[in-house]
Amino acid sequence: RSRKIQIRNIPPHLQWEVLDGLLAEYGTVENVEQVNTDTETAVVNVTYARKEEAKVAVEKLSGQQFENCSFKVSYIPDEEVSSPPPPQRPHRRGHTSRERGSSPGGSSQPKHLEFPLRMLVPAQFVGAIIGKEGLTIKNLTKQTQSKVDIHRKENAGAAEKPITIHASPEGCSEACRMILDIMQKEAEETKSAEEIPLKILAHNSLVGRLIGKEGRNLKKIEQDTGTKITISPLQDLTLYNPERTITVKGSTEACASAEVEIMKKLREAYENDVVAVNQQGNLIPGLNLSALGIFSTGLSMLPSSPGARGAVASTPYHPFPVPEQEVVNLFIPTQAVGAIIGKKGQHIKQLARFAGASIKITPAEGPDASERMVIITGPPEAQFKAQGRIFGKLKEENFFNPKEEVKLEAHIKVPSFAAGRVIGKGGKTVNELQNLTSAEVIVPRDQTPDENEEVVVKIIGHFFASQTAQRKIREIVQQVKQQEQK
Repeated sequence: RSRKIQIRNIPPHLQWEVLDGLLAEYGTVENVEQVNTDTETAVVNVTYARKEEAKVAVEKLSGQQFENCSFKVSYIPDEEVSSPPPPQRPHRRGHTSRERGSSPGGSSQPKHLEFPLRMLVPAQFVGAIIGKEGLTIKNLTKQTQSKVDIHRKENAGAAEKPITIHASPEGCSEACRMILDIMQKEAEETKSAEEIPLKILAHNSLVGRLIGKEGRNLKKIEQDTGTKITISPLQDLTLYNPERTITVKGSTEACASAEVEIMKKLREAYENDVVAVNQQGNLIPGLNLSALGIFSTGLSMLPSSPGARGAVASTPYHPFPVPEQEVVNLFIPTQAVGAIIGKKGQHIKQLARFAGASIKITPAEGPDASERMVIITGPPEAQFKAQGRIFGKLKEENFFNPKEEVKLEAHIKVPSFAAGRVIGKGGKTVNELQNLTSAEVIVPRDQTPDENEEVVVKIIGHFFASQTAQRKIREIVQQVKQQEQK
């Protein structure tokens, strides 16, 4: 047996995301490589981290039906893979070189790291961008050779809707200019707005480098293009999608020129991060950032449309030792339980599958209980995804008012012998933790340890604050454990 398998007879237009999600159900995928471009159906070679995972994938995927195609799956002997492949048309190797939104049977040209343009547009202009019977958007995608996703269902009732444009840098810029023109024309005809700013969404991890030291990069773009640029504050990062809004004001021409320069800086920062992530593997112990999409565009953190069997997870392509399972108890308002569970339990099942975690909601402690406990079990990456989606869902379903941060209480257990270190001398460590993360961290002093000799640490804060605090506390516990072992 081998860790490597070949899947044949894949429908050529099956989305990569769907295939990734399907493969991830059976284990950690290290590499996916398309090996043919000349048959009607696609063929891919898949390398799993372990032979057992490959075995399960072979058993489960063999004969699986997709759009009238039945998968044919077989093992690839290890030595066959290590010998150089026969000369063929260019291969598409690994996850980063594949174009989002394209399919295994699509164009076989090697792709640069694809970095989509994300825009926010006023909801009232969405109809004009789509056009009668979708003609405007069809014309736009054809002219710019782009794929344009208008996320109409996202944030129901919101005044603005996100648009994602997948194309070459030139294609993105051309599509952006056309969208600005359409909105401007519509605004003039309906007299609904005088000036429509360009709003670009960018992942928070990239924004600092766009701004530059003492704001130099941004000032230069403003001067060169004759625009005024503002960036939404850090405090607005309330959703599980960690993006900030870059607002550009000026003429349509000026805004379009600014878009080119802004995206150039963001793309540069993104490509540097991907290289760094690939070199360093995991930056936070036990947390695979590339799998989370933290260094991509935040796209995998967005609600994706369920693909095969609801598979929406993005696949980690970096083999790591299996991280330790963690348990976090998250407290949600009682009235939000229905939204988290979903119709016939569909939402919670999909959430568990997306995150790769076990998620259970405990029964109410009494008829008047204002909160219910959600028990999340899984490695750090699964905790991040599951908790992120829960925070996001509560915001989306308006359980908190629009100007209010979603702040939840989370409980994690730590060994009683490590609790003192979490508190620190005279409360020093816990105070530093609170200053660093902006979450409230409480270690009740009068606790009796449970049967596992563990005590509860309470963390209260918005999503990113809570996540940072959880990771830092686990890091302290890890250090204490290592010292104990020595």
